[in-house]
Amino acid sequence: MQVRRGKNTSPSLLAERGLGGEVFSSWVSWIKKAGLLICVCALLFFSQPLPVWGASAQIERTPLTLELLQERLHTPILREGNVVVDLRQMVIDLRPENASFRDAFYQILRKELQKAGSKPLGLDLSYSLIQGDFFGSDLGLRTPLYAQAIAPIFTSTEQEQLERLREVCLQSLAVALPSSKDCKSLLAKSTTSSEISVFRGSLTLIETRFNGIVHFANTFFLQPVDAQGAIFTQQVNWTETRFSRASSFTSAIFKKESQFLGSIFFDKANFKQTQFQESTYFQDSTFEDTANFTQANFNKLAKFSRVQWQGNADFSNVRFSQQAQFTKAIFNQFLFFTEATFEQAVTFREAQFNQLVNLQSASIVNSADFSDAGFAKDACLNVSGLIFNSNQAKILGNPGQIGKMLVVSGLQGNQSVLRNLGQNFRLLQQIADANQLEYTKQRLRLQDLSRHVVGTNLNSASQERLVKLGFSSIQAEAIARRRVQQLFRNKTELLTLPYIDYDTYTQLSSRLFVSEPLSLFGWLVQAWNWLTLSLLLLLSGYGTNFCLVIGVGLIAIAFFGLLFWFVDRFRRLLPVPIIPTAYETTWMLTSFSLLTLFGLFAIFRTGEQPWLTLACLFVIIFPLAIALLFRLYQQGRYHNLMDVSYFTEDGTLRQLRLLIGRLPVIPRYQMFRERYLPLLWNSRWNWLNYYDFSLNNLLKLGFNDIRLRDEHLPGIITTLAWYQWILGILYITLLLWTLSRTIPGLNLLIYLK
Repeated sequence: MQVRRGKNTSPSLLAERGLGGEVFSSWVSWIKKAGLLICVCALLFFSQPLPVWGASAQIERTPLTLELLQERLHTPILREGNVVVDLRQMVIDLRPENASFRDAFYQILRKELQKAGSKPLGLDLSYSLIQGDFFGSDLGLRTPLYAQAIAPIFTSTEQEQLERLREVCLQSLAVALPSSKDCKSLLAKSTTSSEISVFRGSLTLIETRFNGIVHFANTFFLQPVDAQGAIFTQQVNWTETRFSRASSFTSAIFKKESQFLGSIFFDKANFKQTQFQESTYFQDSTFEDTANFTQANFNKLAKFSRVQWQGNADFSNVRFSQQAQFTKAIFNQFLFFTEATFEQAVTFREAQFNQLVNLQSASIVNSADFSDAGFAKDACLNVSGLIFNSNQAKILGNPGQIGKMLVVSGLQGNQSVLRNLGQNFRLLQQIADANQLEYTKQRLRLQDLSRHVVGTNLNSASQERLVKLGFSSIQAEAIARRRVQQLFRNKTELLTLPYIDYDTYTQLSSRLFVSEPLSLFGWLVQAWNWLTLSLLLLLSGYGTNFCLVIGVGLIAIAFFGLLFWFVDRFRRLLPVPIIPTAYETTWMLTSFSLLTLFGLFAIFRTGEQPWLTLACLFVIIFPLAIALLFRLYQQGRYHNLMDVSYFTEDGTLRQLRLLIGRLPVIPRYQMFRERYLPLLWNSRWNWLNYYDFSLNNLLKLGFNDIRLRDEHLPGIITTLAWYQWILGILYITLLLWTLSRTIPGLNLLIYLK
């Protein structure tokens, strides 16, 4: 039997519940005290200064005394194969108020660093704080550079390093007169030579902070210089300093003006991520090896005028906030400005480029001046992805030359680049350069059309064709299944398929393209576009090469003039010969040769692909004309008026005429027949009339209105005349279109309206 509990409880139950409440209250009190203790500990922990990410923790430095200096000099350490004086994490007070220590510091340290020995003594000032001006050049050994006067303290290896300076001076002499004092003294005939301070050991300045001026002018470092993360708060003077081994200023900060004028870097120079907060001067310097300025920042003026770059110069991701000057610089190897930013003007005036200049994805906000710059045969400017607004910025260069130096990797992604650069040159009235960019653009478009016409479309190629291309049968089947589900949007989607590896992709991707599958009519349209664009590029440079068009016209006029002369004057040998005289034949062949020679000269002088241009012209004018000529002599000629010329001229006028609407055959109206008289066969200058007829048909311009007669005329001759006349309509259209694109005034009227 169950007992129902009411609202009131027994005393024992109340006592039990009271005991549980007291236990629960004690636990709550203990948790509160523990939480308070944790909060206090966390507050104390986070109140301590923590190192910032990317920066060194707070360094505890020891003040340097003369006693400590003597101790460190007597106990040098071995670091990376070099014996160095360990002055790391020191506070070195070289201020004027501490003059006695300063003088003793230089005197004692100089004495030890200049000691003779096979192992030169280096200096390590890493993580130290230098208060006051630091004259590092005073620590080196003063010696003349004349070979016979070099101090005997130097080893044979060190003397060879000093002799390397003569070679660099001779190289600079081949370019221009050297400006440094030691180069002038080395190249002089006298036995006197200027002195230089030679620092025999290595110099390490990792994260060293200099609160005063740093002076290393006219110093020759025979061992590496490592100044990674160093902070120079005042002016730095490295004028005419020579770095025989690798030098590194990675992540260094130059808060004031830095001078590297006339310096020579015999080995690699590393200025990666360096901050130049004030003006920087590298004029007349020489980099014998790679120079790395990647991700550096130049907040003020950066002058690299007359610098010789013997190795690669890498300025990728560099930011120039003010002007950058590379005037008269010589770049013997590759120059990289990939993704660099030029917020103000950058000048390459009279610079010399011997290899590729990579401006890919660079940003030009103000102007880039390449005036009078020299480009070697293999040199060019890669402007793929260039960020350039022609309404705000501009690129300057010699008219007719700078446009030929600009190249892009492909049309996709670079159409706006080419359009902005073309607009830039049109605003500067450099029409030849704008046309050159248009020609470059259309050549890239022709490459895309070629791929669409004869290439392999990833979305429509059969599995058999994919296998022939290089895919395995399993890979081709995977591609086919993927196309059924969804068409490819780009070639990189191949890597998402399970059976295609990266090696296969890199090997075959260049032979593929991706687009919507084309119908037969769409393919024919693409093929027609390819054909017409090819003709425009080969015969006129897409309307940008007037001399090329004239060269093509000269050859066509000469060919058809000779053809019509041969048809008219050489009719038969039997029974009565109707052939030209030897005099006329000589003049005709000589004139044909001269006109053809002038046309060939124009094509080879101005054409980008002269042999293809000639092949294209040959296909247009030669096969059909020769086939008709062969048929004409095969069937023979048996008609009336065999002794009368097929060609007639308007006998009422003799003047220069524009014959746009003239047709090649006279009308049948009797009054017109009375005006047009047959050509005179016995005149010594009669051979000129055939060129006049060819000129009328092709250029619609001539001295006489010469046409074919309408009686007793073989149809093949009429076909030849009409064929040239139709070609003339196309040629005069091409010529006028080219003139409209190459005449500056008319060009501006068309493109800037």
